[in-house]
Amino acid sequence: MSTRTEIISGFYDLADEDSRLRRSRHGQLEYAVTMKYIHRFAQPGSCVLEIGAGTGRYSVALANEGFRVTAVELVESNFRILQKNSSGTVHLQAIQGDATDLSGFENESFDITLVLGPLYHLYEKEDIHKAIDEAIRVTKKSGILFFAFISVFGIMYANYLQGNWASGQAENFTKDYKVRHFKEQLFTGYDIVEFEKLFEGKPVQWIVTTGTDGILEPTEGRSDFEISDQDFMEFVDWYLAFSEKRELLGHCNHLLYVCRRIG
Repeated sequence: MSTRTEIISGFYDLADEDSRLRRSRHGQLEYAVTMKYIHRFAQPGSCVLEIGAGTGRYSVALANEGFRVTAVELVESNFRILQKNSSGTVHLQAIQGDATDLSGFENESFDITLVLGPLYHLYEKEDIHKAIDEAIRVTKKSGILFFAFISVFGIMYANYLQGNWASGQAENFTKDYKVRHFKEQLFTGYDIVEFEKLFEGKPVQWIVTTGTDGILEPTEGRSDFEISDQDFMEFVDWYLAFSEKRELLGHCNHLLYVCRRIG
């Protein structure tokens, strides 16, 4: 059987991850909302760790704003692009590594820790909790952590309303409608409450769970979808006013769980 790293690498070797947050409106919204929340909590000169940095879209931008950034990425093809994108960027160190093992970092090293991708691809409970616990360990007390995750309902709406609903349902749910998590799934989705419960008993204080892209991904696939640059700017501000509403979260594809380390 393929390892987790082989499965993830096989996908990203073929995907255009470098332009994902630029080439579509839903990607642009996800980026704008995520950065808005980072800026809400980051202080000038904050030391930032991004785990699962991809090709560096967030890390490079934050380093260019003056934050001291360490970017960790598992996938070789993404890491090579990250190195290229960060070449010459002051205050940015790129390291190839795994979210489940941050042993190269001391306890309480970072003010802000971003885990913006690894939990899309972790399926075994042991690995999920290793990644969460490692992120908490390397974050300073009172530091802020951001964990991105995917709604299983968002996955269904975005990917399985093109005549393939039954296959998506079988992949993501059991026959009695429990959410499924398994290695070959590639992207694993969560019920919102299910994800939040992963942090029970951990030394963190929940701050907020927010959506980052709403229903824009499945909507953007419509042939009659159109939004100008000016309207999109208005839309981003409108979306931010409602992005934390609990009744809307499950319809989002991408979400953020934000918490503070307390112990």
